[in-house]
Amino acid sequence: MNLPALRTLIVDDEPIARQVLREQLETFPDVEIVGEAADGEEALRTIRKHKPDLVFLDLQMPVMGGFEVVRALGANARNCPVPVIVIVTAYNEHAIKAFEAGAVDYLLKPVSEARLRKAVARAAGLRNRPEGRAEQVAQIANAEPLLPALIGSRKIVGRGDGEYVLLDAEEVLAFQAEAELVWIVTAKQRLLADQPLHAIEQRFQGTEFQRVHRNSIVNINHVKKMSLLTSQRWLITLSNSLKVVVSKRQARSIRKLLHW
Repeated sequence: MNLPALRTLIVDDEPIARQVLREQLETFPDVEIVGEAADGEEALRTIRKHKPDLVFLDLQMPVMGGFEVVRALGANARNCPVPVIVIVTAYNEHAIKAFEAGAVDYLLKPVSEARLRKAVARAAGLRNRPEGRAEQVAQIANAEPLLPALIGSRKIVGRGDGEYVLLDAEEVLAFQAEAELVWIVTAKQRLLADQPLHAIEQRFQGTEFQRVHRNSIVNINHVKKMSLLTSQRWLITLSNSLKVVVSKRQARSIRKLLHW
């Protein structure tokens, strides 16, 4: 007797990340994707509405993060069936040990097909075991204190030549907007970003990425030279020799940040 397909929800604030995972899962005959969500609040609403068997859950999201979603599911377990949760994360290998300690199922971005198949098979085994699903949710919640607040950096997803590329933050020299497009600039290539510049600025607020112009955000660790253009305008040269103008509005903040 064939079991019905696992009703599956994908939760990630990055549209490209959701698309990549969806395309991978669509090749699995035992998986039916019932929806997507871009943040934790939307995820909870969708879980209440569709009651999925399986949720692929990103940890770091705006509005409500993955751990908050897990805690809310645990607190409301009597009123809404708890799905199988698979963590999808860009945390580094050392942080992953926190999940391994609790036998929590996780996928490390970029997701390999072999690991994805293993996660789906494990979820199928928990489908008719509500106590097992509840225990899994508790294990994920217990893993949170083991993760230092800023350990690991999120991957930056870029698109080029028909493929998706996942970058570490230190690989990115700048983000530059051209009309409706936003480019991710690395030492060797330019890739299309999946978010507008203002969303990228909010995401990396307080990090090494600094807005220098309405069309540009730069990684200050890659600034090699600043040249004075006028009394209130500067020209930044990055480590790949790319030159970026600093607007009058941003001149003071960039000089302060660089201690100039």
